[in-house]
Amino acid sequence: MKIAGDQQSLNNRMKIESVERRTANYKPNIWNYCHLQTLTNKYDEEEYRRQVETLKREVSCIFGQMNDPVAKLELIDCISKLALSHYFEKDISENLNNMVNMNNFVSCMEENLYHTALCFRILRQYGYEISQDVFLCFTDDVGEFKTSAHLDAKPILQLLEASYLGMESECLLDTAHVFAMENLRANHEIFSLVCPLHLSVEWFNVKKHIHVLEKENKTRSMLLQLGKLNFNIAQAQQQKDLKEIVRWWRNLGLSETLIFTRDRVVESFLWAVGVVSEPQHGSLRKWLTKVIMFILIIDDVYDIYGSMEELECFTHAVNRWNHTEIQQLPEAIRRCFFALYDTTNDMDLQIQQEKGWNSVLSYLKKGWADFCQALHVEAKWYHTGYTPRLWEYLDNGWISSSGPLLSLVVLFGVGQDITETIDILENNQEIIYYSSLIIRLCNDQGTSTVIILST
Repeated sequence: MKIAGDQQSLNNRMKIESVERRTANYKPNIWNYCHLQTLTNKYDEEEYRRQVETLKREVSCIFGQMNDPVAKLELIDCISKLALSHYFEKDISENLNNMVNMNNFVSCMEENLYHTALCFRILRQYGYEISQDVFLCFTDDVGEFKTSAHLDAKPILQLLEASYLGMESECLLDTAHVFAMENLRANHEIFSLVCPLHLSVEWFNVKKHIHVLEKENKTRSMLLQLGKLNFNIAQAQQQKDLKEIVRWWRNLGLSETLIFTRDRVVESFLWAVGVVSEPQHGSLRKWLTKVIMFILIIDDVYDIYGSMEELECFTHAVNRWNHTEIQQLPEAIRRCFFALYDTTNDMDLQIQQEKGWNSVLSYLKKGWADFCQALHVEAKWYHTGYTPRLWEYLDNGWISSSGPLLSLVVLFGVGQDITETIDILENNQEIIYYSSLIIRLCNDQGTSTVIILST
């Protein structure tokens, strides 16, 4: 019996070794583990958090001292750019509600393009209804925006920012976008600095806005102090989170075994920071980083490493959440599954402990199963030479984008009540679908460029 077992093991090993493995020639990890572990930051001390509370109260008082609606909109805009909105949600909501309930509030903005564009953008950014028709007074008889020798860059830039919040069929905002872009092209210095707020990651622009505020505005010193202090405190917490996540990754030992995949733990962490930067969301940042890492690894398993037989087995194992089905797989794929299995189960336990929830493991397992199944479909297409129709590709691609899985983790991370969170998840599938579709198409746009350049 032992001889038969040894022969079977040998045959299996020879079968694995006979598979032609592809490579993507990924660049190696550039981050030094020891250097990352030496990161220190004085802003994790309690005295700085006390300073933040004092400054929050002082900035909150500024709202009550302002009577000019435009000044309030500029304050709200500045707070948002410094990633401080979560501190002043009540103040912002009360002031915007008061503004929109004022008689002729929007009409008082007319005849000033900067005021109108700022008002439009802030209201839409915070979910208020405001029509594109507020810009009609700036157009001529044929619907084109009027030019003026006195029109400087400031209102044009604000109009450009506002145009990015247009919805489908809002042609006037399309016209505004074209008008603003054409006018800004005349000034190459300004045009090169344009980075739409609506399409940017808020946290990664904070330092830029701090520098702008230092140069251009001396009247909001308290807000500037708060912005700087908040940034430093948040960065201190993020550095602690990063050190922990890098230790986790190193202890897994996958980077030595899975040499075919991307070793991008720091980049994955920065992606998570872009999603949720606040100090109190450290657990979510770590959960999200781990999920992103496994998304990258599993994507490479399906794209470049596994044979069709191996991928079939791996897909079934994830779907059934059963590690007994993977014994005949290569060590790299086995270790990938075991690490995914343990990390996901640990995440479920942490969510239960931190939030007092019941288990959400069934949702996490389904998220991974759907993701792997979608990758398996794409692998079949590749190995059989099948070219799917566009609708067929997108119907599968929004899931393989990992958008639904990432959305699930984010909702569990920020949710306070499990019933409410599940309700939000189940009743907002359309938002998740279209967000995931955007991820899919943007990723394809990036990779297609690389493929074209390499051919």
